[in-house]
Amino acid sequence: MKAGIVGLPNVGKSTLFNCLSNAKAQSANFPFCTIEPNIGVINVPDQRLEKLEELVDPERVIPATVEIVDIAGLVKGASKGEGLGNQFLANIRETDAILHVLRCFDNDNIVHVDGSVDPIRDKETIDIELQLKDLESVEKKADKIGRAAKTGNKEAQKEFDVLTKIKVALEAGTSVRALEFDENDYIDYIKPLQLITDKPVMYVCNVDEGSAVSGNAYVEQVREAVSTENAEVLVLAVGTEADINELDDYEERQMFLQDIGLDEPGSAKLIRSAYKLLNQQTYFTAGKKEVRAWTVNVGATAPQAAGVIHTDFEKGFIRAEVISYDDYTSYGSEAKVKEAGKMRVEGKNYIVKDGDVMHFLFNV
Repeated sequence: MKAGIVGLPNVGKSTLFNCLSNAKAQSANFPFCTIEPNIGVINVPDQRLEKLEELVDPERVIPATVEIVDIAGLVKGASKGEGLGNQFLANIRETDAILHVLRCFDNDNIVHVDGSVDPIRDKETIDIELQLKDLESVEKKADKIGRAAKTGNKEAQKEFDVLTKIKVALEAGTSVRALEFDENDYIDYIKPLQLITDKPVMYVCNVDEGSAVSGNAYVEQVREAVSTENAEVLVLAVGTEADINELDDYEERQMFLQDIGLDEPGSAKLIRSAYKLLNQQTYFTAGKKEVRAWTVNVGATAPQAAGVIHTDFEKGFIRAEVISYDDYTSYGSEAKVKEAGKMRVEGKNYIVKDGDVMHFLFNV
């Protein structure tokens, strides 16, 4: 699962990507590695992991990670191959969620590709290109299904009606994520198309340092413009984040943050938000050798969670011993949780909750 950073040229995408890749946690640097050009594997900041480390004192600690992709800047005409359009659209189609960076600051020294600062216009430029690309995909599919629908095939007629609804919306400038569908129709007809404007999106408003806490008029315009999209808006002073990352000393970073009114770097909030945007959650394993955060989809069952560790764990799943994070930290150790009768034994149908501390029993 990975999130792609998109936006017009010179809005702060690459600076943001570098901030995320070099973000410093309270006790250590966030490890960062490149899988292929412009893809970073970034640790998810989680204070719960630090607390478990404190209680268990393991040999090593391994956090959850999220993949972030820095995608080339898009220009008008990308859907027709202008600029790096084809590469941009291919890269974004491969991601699972979109971090859309919008320039929400004035600075005469940084040239805007369209000559002036207008985040709503910038958003629409990208939306239109993505909608045009989706429209192309939907029209191709509709042409194919339409022929079967004309023969009286009821299933084809149903699919053709769904595709027509999407086509009309896209032509009117509405992204697929803003539409409502029957759940079965969505699974059968829409999800397989992997439409770009169906991906969940978070708008990252890149502001000046003075607007890092409360935002500004540009940010309010963005909030108003996306109010019907069910999308999160995050305010981030990307240039300031870059300055914070230059500081090696933790105390200096904290003083810098306090001076501008923040309790933690905005990059940490962004990483956590991207993790949630991807519909991910965390469960923990905690032992003397290792305390580790594991990533599973929201709604995963106990065997699916076990399978993240090893496929044999899922195949031979017997049961899971589960402690809630709050009980673990409240009682201070696994042994004391057991004494208090707070450890639960769960079977194959158990739905994992964010923060569960789990131990799996399996037989292969």
